[in-house]
Amino acid sequence: MTQMMQNSDTPQNAYHYGVIARAIALIDSAEETLSLDALAAQLGMSTAHFQRVFSAWVGVSPKRYQQYLTLGHAKALLRARFTTLEAAHVAGLSGTGRLHDLFVRWEAMSPGEYASGGAGLEILWGWFDSPFGAVLVMGTDKGICGLSLAAEMGEDAAMDDLLARWPAATFAEDPERLRPWVLAAFGMDRTLERAPLYLIGAPFQIKVWEALLKLPEGHVTTYGEIAKAIGTPKAVRAVGTAVGRNPIGYLIPCHRVLRKSGELGGYHWGLPIKRAMLGYEAARAESR
Repeated sequence: MTQMMQNSDTPQNAYHYGVIARAIALIDSAEETLSLDALAAQLGMSTAHFQRVFSAWVGVSPKRYQQYLTLGHAKALLRARFTTLEAAHVAGLSGTGRLHDLFVRWEAMSPGEYASGGAGLEILWGWFDSPFGAVLVMGTDKGICGLSLAAEMGEDAAMDDLLARWPAATFAEDPERLRPWVLAAFGMDRTLERAPLYLIGAPFQIKVWEALLKLPEGHVTTYGEIAKAIGTPKAVRAVGTAVGRNPIGYLIPCHRVLRKSGELGGYHWGLPIKRAMLGYEAARAESR
């Protein structure tokens, strides 16, 4: 069962994302821009209540947010806020995002530990609410090592996905041990200093994930730019595979990677969630 975080009436909870997810589905299926009244009616809500919930979650009006969900906006974002990862890092941009300030340290398994499939490793897990629906979070005593968003794939598939990554590990349900890190990671408790990460992956994967952590909120990049940034410009396909195997989606922001054409591409936890994340961050960046 999903654990409620503190302040369950905050804009960042599963109910609000559920409304957004249904609104996105309606926007996708519509042949033209839907009015506020039309969206609210199809969701079975009053116009005023829908406006409050929607604006509280994303910070802009439903009409404005619809613009953030289009392919045209993704392309505009790529043109206007595209930065090479190296340039962003040199310019200090990696420190401007909310999440980057939280992750003041991270550790990685050794290649040998990774090859063992997590043998001898105890991994704790728990279900929580997040700004993007129910989220399964896993962690060791060193930090968060896994995160799976269940809004699209379902809770059983989300659990199976993470369990299969470290088949030899021992797993124990203990949400209370993880709760402080989860609250910090999703901005639910800003008094906490950090949400440490423990990256469990092959060396090449970890290089890709480390590069993603340098990408600021509100910016996007391409698979090719990541390949260049880690010194393997011809390994675009391998980079795509590593991005897709990211075990800590959103916290390691693989949703900020687009195809060179500006198309969104795929997303391990569901394309609607990727679109919601990009729109959410673009709206937040504009409001700042």
